[in-house]
Amino acid sequence: MTEKKVVLTYEGLKKREEELEELKTVRRKEVAEKIKEARGQGDLSENAEYDAAKEEQGEIEARIALLEKMLRNAEVIDDEEVSYDIVGIGSKVKLYDKEFEEEVEYVIVGSAEADPMENKISNESPVGLGLLGHKVGDEVTIETPDGEIKFDVIGINK
Repeated sequence: MTEKKVVLTYEGLKKREEELEELKTVRRKEVAEKIKEARGQGDLSENAEYDAAKEEQGEIEARIALLEKMLRNAEVIDDEEVSYDIVGIGSKVKLYDKEFEEEVEYVIVGSAEADPMENKISNESPVGLGLLGHKVGDEVTIETPDGEIKFDVIGINK
């Protein structure tokens, strides 16, 4: 069974590589030290520090496994291939939101990089998917779970 490709920008790839390195070299050692200290306190059956450290260790190992899988299956979007002509993954899209009568800007990224707080939306989300392939000057109507929204595409950058 083939694993799903994870679409990442170059920036997203670097962030995940740095996080993986941090988890492997720093966080693993920190939690191992916590476990060692908790073991030194004696009876492990009623040792909350030991239980918490073991739980943290499990979370770190799960995140490491997830990041390694993500990086193994990464499809990196080359910044040089991002077009200014049409909206694609890696595009920074400037839109006019007709309902709220304001300009908004989104970066279209793969689902692994999506972060609404940074205006990074997934190419698989209703808005991201609805914007793909459009050009400056297009009026885009997108059906979302909250209803229909309308945008005018006013700019595309890298």
